[in-house]
Amino acid sequence: MDTVHAIYENGVFRPVEPISLPENSEVEFEPRMVEAPKPEFDAKLDKIYEILGRRHQSGHHDTAERHNEHQP
Repeated sequence: MDTVHAIYENGVFRPVEPISLPENSEVEFEPRMVEAPKPEFDAKLDKIYEILGRRHQSGHHDTAERHNEHQP
């Protein structure tokens, strides 16, 4: 049998591709975590988060204090 790739969710291993086993088959395996390929857009998101993480001069020491002033 080939390698089965699965995702562990809510206490259950869910295969990501169809596998050829009869229903309710008992199997034995040793889980080995694999790193998922990083999507291309992550690099762009990293740049966005870096920009958002910068401190900007707004003239206010604690902008959160004035949060309610700008709410409808």
